[in-house]
Formats: sequence, structure tokens, C-alpha cells
Amino acid sequence: MSQATPSFEIRMAEFEVADRDSFLSDLRRIARHAGTTIVCFDAENLAGMRHAEAAILHALRSWNAGSAVANSFEMEALLFASGSRQCSVASSFGVHDGKNRSYICCCPPREGIWDALAPLVRYVKDAGGAPKGKHRARLKELFFISDGEIAAVGESKFADLVLERVALLVVYR
Repeated sequence: MSQATPSFEIRMAEFEVADRDSFLSDLRRIARHAGTTIVCFDAENLAGMRHAEAAILHALRSWNAGSAVANSFEMEALLFASGSRQCSVASSFGVHDGKNRSYICCCPPREGIWDALAPLVRYVKDAGGAPKGKHRARLKELFFISDGEIAAVGESKFADLVLERVALLVVYR
């Protein structure tokens, strides 16, 4: 018996956060009102949209199977995004004080949700492409990717090495 593909939508946005707890409270209020869940992934810690999608899909599977380790779906998704079982590590993959550039996921998507979020965020185009420069160096450090691994798969597969770490979290649980 196959299940339908889970429904979610992800958009890139930028926003300024003066008080993280207050901002997250506003997001939860909007999500509750719309009957959905909103997860924000720090784009600086992700290897692109595919990384956010993979984190959501893994979190949905574990949540629906009753094998989640986190107390909230949002944290479960952040755990997968970080490739870590530690909430303290995963929380750094979410919203932080100051300027944020994030992949915002609405799961499931609801009519009007993006308009409801618009007073808090500014939607921007996702530049896409492979991580470069400081962003690539940051991901290499966060996900413990060695030069040998990169040499083995080739530079063009760097993002796949990050996604492998996300997928391996299922094994490490």
C-alpha cells in the first residue's frame, strides 16, 4: 500500500528578528490559525532548497511513523536539516536574532498562509546553484565533509554529500 506524497510548500524569505522567542510565537500563532505547521530553515546552513525538502520529508516520515525523537514537528525537521540528534545543534539551523535568510516551509500548505506571513517576512528569489565560497566552507565544517570525500565524488556532488548526512540521521537514531 503506497501513501500519497506529503504536501508542503517552501519559499525563500528574508526577515529581521529583534526577539527570537517573540518571532517564533508569531509564527506559531499564524500556523495555528491556518491549521498548518511552519518551519524556518537558516539558508546559510543549508545546501539549497533540496536540503530543506529532504529535511521535511524525513521529518514527516518519522513523525507519521511515530518514531520522531523531538517533541515538535518543527524541531524534528531541524534535527534532520542539521544531520544531528542534538537539539542544541539543530536549533542553530532555525531562526536567530538579527538578519535571517530562510527557507520557510508550510506543511501542509494552506490558502492565505503566505499572505498572513507577509507582514513578518519579505519573499525573495532563491538563487539556487551549488554552495560556493564561505557558504561551502561553512557546510563542509557543519557536516564534517572531508577533502577526500569531495575528491571521491567530485565538486559537482558537494550538495549530495550534505544530503547524505541528512539521510544518515535515520540510521544513527
